[in-house]
Amino acid sequence: MKPTPEVLTELSQPSNVATHSTTALVGSVDAAGAEDDKKRKEKGLEAPRRKPKLHVISAQEVGSFHLTPWDVLHTLGRAIALARRGAGRGLAEHWGSLKYSQALTGGSDAYMKLSAEGRETADYYKALQSRELGIGFALALAKQILSRRYPRHLVSIVPADTALRAGWALTSRDKGPRSGYRYRPRFFAEVWKPGEPSRVFPIESKGNHSNAATSHDQLASASAHVEAVHIGSWNETPSLVFSTELPMEGPLTIHTLHFDGRDGWLSRPAASDSRNLDHLIEEENFFPGIQPPAEGDRAPQPEPGFHVTPERYEWFRHVLARTAAAGLTAFAGDSEATLQYLTKRQGARHFAGFAHAATGSVQDAREKFLGIQFVGTDHVFRLNRTRVEAFSGIAEDLFRHLEQGRVEQYRHEVYARRTTWPVDRWDAKWRGPVSVDPDGSVLAMRVLTS
Repeated sequence: MKPTPEVLTELSQPSNVATHSTTALVGSVDAAGAEDDKKRKEKGLEAPRRKPKLHVISAQEVGSFHLTPWDVLHTLGRAIALARRGAGRGLAEHWGSLKYSQALTGGSDAYMKLSAEGRETADYYKALQSRELGIGFALALAKQILSRRYPRHLVSIVPADTALRAGWALTSRDKGPRSGYRYRPRFFAEVWKPGEPSRVFPIESKGNHSNAATSHDQLASASAHVEAVHIGSWNETPSLVFSTELPMEGPLTIHTLHFDGRDGWLSRPAASDSRNLDHLIEEENFFPGIQPPAEGDRAPQPEPGFHVTPERYEWFRHVLARTAAAGLTAFAGDSEATLQYLTKRQGARHFAGFAHAATGSVQDAREKFLGIQFVGTDHVFRLNRTRVEAFSGIAEDLFRHLEQGRVEQYRHEVYARRTTWPVDRWDAKWRGPVSVDPDGSVLAMRVLTS
């Protein structure tokens, strides 16, 4: 096993990441979906509703994709900060990303792949590792794709279940009319700019340690998951689907396709009617269902799923902004700040009251990285028998806005700084890898010297 300092250095080294989005992939995914529908029909089961047609994503958007392993772990940690698993109330869930600190390897002249430890871990935890690393790679690529499409906007990633629970009951433990529909996207990407309508993309990410054929099946399934949410007109919601293939030998590959609908816009009303993002979310109890267009004088029965209709645009924009804020404050370890951004059904109770020992985080750490002051929380653990310290947090001035519930001001200031964040992935004074995201968050790690 490599010495820990070398492991930390490798975490900050960028590698090429293979991506795959071709017409041949579209054909393979269509065939996989048709085969799945056939098998369901033979068993007397109803086939899920999928996107009408998935398309290739241009090489200009998916090409030249470079990542460090530390960037992947940062993206994964941010994504699962509101996961609501375990007795930690979701507050310390992001530390789970650190178990993959030695799972990836590569280099500036190589493609990223599983390391020896990553392959060994996969022997025991295939499903978990492929799913979670798949999230990190998929969302990192999703942010690149959308940032290239909308270079004057910011991209926020929000867990879909948490956002949807503000308006719909998803499971038996939620109060309200339930849909009973098990297909839902895993995330929403909100592309936004202060003062302008934002656009929302449902995202489904999957992963496997098998082969491309498994990715074809996963993308066909992912198509059904993103189809479960419509924003605006029937069958016009743009979506992204990903399947990350993590073979035991050779480079990993992110297979990706998209649906290019014309809607997904959360158009804003007159300024006098616009919601203030600093206000609390109003929890709703919408009846589930997506309304297809009328056929003559007849209104078809709603299809299973969740429909954000025009009268819900401002409410949903409000929900996405505050759920994103909750993810940031949870990542920084502040339960009180997180609590204010979530409704009861979204899991506010997980950030209040009792926590079992060793499962919570506390926002009581302060560090400077790459010349910027951050506040957040820290975590000490052992890596190859060596004690290391990890830090997660937010730029201090931005955190103070979120701490005080000033989401509007946070959004204006983080947008103004979107092109100013450092691109270095190593801090010499900290002596370890550092990843800074345009949302103002940071993840860093170093060897403890005392």
